[in-house]
Amino acid sequence: MAFNEIFIYIILCVRYSTERCLVLKELRFHGRAGQGMVTGSDLIALAANYEGKHSQSFPFFGSEKRGPPVEAYCRIDTKPITVHEEIAEPDIVLVADASVMDSVDVCAGLKKDGIVIVNTTKKASDLKLKAKRVFTVDASEVALRRFGKLILNTVMLGALCKVTDIVKLESIKKAIKERLSEKFSQKVIDSNIEAIQEVYDKMRAEHAVVKVGK
Repeated sequence: MAFNEIFIYIILCVRYSTERCLVLKELRFHGRAGQGMVTGSDLIALAANYEGKHSQSFPFFGSEKRGPPVEAYCRIDTKPITVHEEIAEPDIVLVADASVMDSVDVCAGLKKDGIVIVNTTKKASDLKLKAKRVFTVDASEVALRRFGKLILNTVMLGALCKVTDIVKLESIKKAIKERLSEKFSQKVIDSNIEAIQEVYDKMRAEHAVVKVGK
């Protein structure tokens, strides 16, 4: 094989390997209506855009009332996303309200090495979920103390950033500032930024790296 042919072969192999690494990452959020899950998914998608990634975010079910279980989906990739259906096999699952696990199988379809992050005071081992990597954080305590109610979207994103590298914490903060400035005061924005940082610092988890394109 001539030198030029070998060089071209190496380039094609590298290109093929790179294309295979550009794997779509899918997130599924579980919570209850009124807890901010849809907004949380939107914030992740916006943060990904800041980093030059492609993303999409949409709810499975929305409600004006607080209480009913709700799901939200987010996809992130380094290349354009062509699928638009509900996420059946997520890489990451965030459970903002552990009570939904009484009626919903939050691990349904979870990929073999998928990650589950649950808002609870229990230890991961006590949840007995069908997942290899489960992380827990008491996000409710932070939300109630800072907001006076269970608005869990931003606090759970702090846990997501700590456990994974799917988006940077600073990108999430930037997304919060942009999105919340449309409706809320600077005081509310600052409280959300402080809450996400607190949960990020509070989260004690082995770093389970999940990067887009890895």
